[in-house]
Amino acid sequence: MAALESAIRFEGGLCMAERLAILDCGGQYTKVIDRKVRELGVQSDILPIGASVDQLAGYQAIILSGGPASVYGDNAPQFDPRLFHLGIPMLGLCYGMQLLNKEMGGTVAAGVKTEYGQTEIEVDPDCPLFEGLAPRQQVLMNHGDNVLACAPGFEVMARSGGAVTGIYNRELKLYGVQFHPEVDLTEHGVDMFRNFIRNIAGMKEVYSLEDRVETAIAAIRQQVGDNPVLVLVSGGVDSAVSAALLLRALSPERVYAIHVDHGLMRLGESDRICRELTGLGLVHLERVNAAELFFHSTVNVDGRTLGPLDKTLDPEERRNIIGTLFVNITQQACQKLGLDFDHTYWAQGTLRPDLIESGNPDVSAHASRIKTHHNDVSGVRRAREKGLVVETNRDWHKDEVRKVALMLGLSQEIAMRQPFPGPGLAVRVLCSDGTDTLPGDEQQQLEQALQQESAGLAGQVLPVKTVGIQGDYRSFRYLTVLEPGKAVGLINWGEMARLASALPARLPYTNRVGVVIGGSAQGATLTPTFVTEPNAQLLRCLDEIVTRRLGGGKISQAFAVLLPFGAEQKHSVAVRAFVTNDYMTGRAARVGQEISVQVLEEIAAEIMERFGDDIACVLYDCTDKPPATVEWQ
Repeated sequence: MAALESAIRFEGGLCMAERLAILDCGGQYTKVIDRKVRELGVQSDILPIGASVDQLAGYQAIILSGGPASVYGDNAPQFDPRLFHLGIPMLGLCYGMQLLNKEMGGTVAAGVKTEYGQTEIEVDPDCPLFEGLAPRQQVLMNHGDNVLACAPGFEVMARSGGAVTGIYNRELKLYGVQFHPEVDLTEHGVDMFRNFIRNIAGMKEVYSLEDRVETAIAAIRQQVGDNPVLVLVSGGVDSAVSAALLLRALSPERVYAIHVDHGLMRLGESDRICRELTGLGLVHLERVNAAELFFHSTVNVDGRTLGPLDKTLDPEERRNIIGTLFVNITQQACQKLGLDFDHTYWAQGTLRPDLIESGNPDVSAHASRIKTHHNDVSGVRRAREKGLVVETNRDWHKDEVRKVALMLGLSQEIAMRQPFPGPGLAVRVLCSDGTDTLPGDEQQQLEQALQQESAGLAGQVLPVKTVGIQGDYRSFRYLTVLEPGKAVGLINWGEMARLASALPARLPYTNRVGVVIGGSAQGATLTPTFVTEPNAQLLRCLDEIVTRRLGGGKISQAFAVLLPFGAEQKHSVAVRAFVTNDYMTGRAARVGQEISVQVLEEIAAEIMERFGDDIACVLYDCTDKPPATVEWQ
């Protein structure tokens, strides 16, 4: 109570708790900033960068997010020109730093130094933002533009080589950094936020996760009233928390849970999920076996006929097909229960990152769409506009949902289960009709880069595209495969991790790097590949090998990806193992650290021994996020 009272002031007769404003410039990590601020016990609000200074009255500090635009671009977000003269502490991140510097009289230029991924920088420990930190820091860079000249009255507080990565005006309490302190890959980002919030802005700790859980329960009751609710449960922690919150807010008789087995689940998963969900106290739980529907149906999406899934190449279309079929199945479930779908509430475990990456305009007016999530397709958006979609977790990130799960009494197994996308294995089968080719001299450029970066290392660019995130924009670029020609234990894995960051920053056509750990990619040609039932079954077995051997420990997510290339019309498989807290950024698990060489050798050996007739090559995905996303598509 004392802390709360100390953080409350009176102004014009009104009681105002301390609050921090986050101005959204369209960055993919805006909500992560919000989460980090809340972890430090400060209430924060996300507002558009165009908010007027009148809207900002009463806030004690401001953070400007990153964003995909250039400060000189025609698409640069508009803002109130009085913003930088409010006289309150301000911290600009990436685009926010560039905007701060430009508006205070400095110069920003494009192409001074492009950086994507974890980078070591030098900081000034005497600067208040870096108080208590070492002179060299590992941070996450994701930018193309840079500060060329500091604004008058500003000093440089951080550098990356010859490039400026931090500026500040101590007197005005204005700070800017080119990197992203909000993400896990900036190792001491929380300390930087703490220095800004506590020491520079003078704000206290008064806000807790428990407050937000009670707020979520109250919001459910207010939205739903006395009506029944359908909840779509995949078995992951997100939908399980949604179901648990509904049971906490409403009587169990009013909660109807539906688990859809679309034929794209992991091995034995649907059976396990239904057993666990029954233990939550759900009175109504229906399992819908819909594999035939998902593989072979067409759907109407905004006037276009899409599908069937087993003949669709484009990953965005596949996501829309699956998301629309989920909506259709929900409609059928309503009819079976005698409910009017157009007036029935239904819940899903949507997270904030899902909406941010989908480019949802309700979350950010300027964020670039990275990939459409199945829980944010057009049918869902229309129902959301009617107020019928209950999204208990939409203000949270994955690590917060895990904490809420344990607070609500869910089992450790459910709370810590590795994520599995709603479209399931459909986004882990990379499709091709076998006709794709490279458009230019990409292979020659790679060979030149490898000669300079790592002489003697063989590599090739394949006409297989994967999704990435570079400079806050979605990228859809080619896969680079490195083939050291050595046993797994003899590969320099530190060098492979470095190249997985260096090559996408240097070569504009790639965003993901895989290293051969079994078989060979030499002589590989494209194999016509679609999301068919046999391919789903093959991937299900491959994925079981990977998840069985890599489950637990410090690895946040491990899975297999079926790739459309190999000698003699075979496929290849990629092993993806990822370490993160928030899933907005993170890094590939390091071989020799989170993954032992022996385990990686065993995975490759078991795959080639059991499935050598179908699989020509096994890769290990060494790429961090950014420049790649966790999933390949």
